[in-house]
Amino acid sequence: MSRTSAVAASADPRVVAIVHFFENLSLADLERMETVYTPTARFKDPFNAVQGTAAITAVFAHMFKSLDRPRFVVLDVVHQADRLFLSWDFRFGMRRWRSGEQCIHGGSLLQLAADGRISDHRDYWDAAEELYEKLPGLGSLMRWLKRRAVA
Repeated sequence: MSRTSAVAASADPRVVAIVHFFENLSLADLERMETVYTPTARFKDPFNAVQGTAAITAVFAHMFKSLDRPRFVVLDVVHQADRLFLSWDFRFGMRRWRSGEQCIHGGSLLQLAADGRISDHRDYWDAAEELYEKLPGLGSLMRWLKRRAVA
C-alpha cells in the first residue's frame, strides 16, 4: 500500500492530522506543540526520554538546530482504536559533514488521548545502522564491528 493510499484509507481525521503535522513539520510549528501533544505526553527515541510538551519541543528544536532540512516522509500507517504506528523515512543533511542527504528509516508508536492529541510517542530505529555507520571515521569502525559480529 502506498503512503498516499495508506493515509487516505484512514477515515479518522486524527490520523490524517498527525501525518500532515509530521510531514510538514517546520521550526515555526514548534510554537503549537501543545495542540499535537498532551501536557504530560511522553517521548522516547534512541537518544531522548522526556515528558511534557516543553521537553518534547526542545527535542524537535534541537533537531532543527543540528540538521539541515530535516523532514519526515510517512510511508505506512497502521491504526487501531487509539494506537497508531507510522513507518517513516527521516531525511536530513548533516551540518558538520556536507555528505548530501541522509535517510533514517524508522517507526513511531503513538498513543492518542481522548481528545486526539498524542499522549505517548515512542520512536524505533537502529542508531548504529541508520546513523553511526554513516558518520566519517566512526562509520568505518561500526561497519567493521558489524562484520565481526556476523555469524
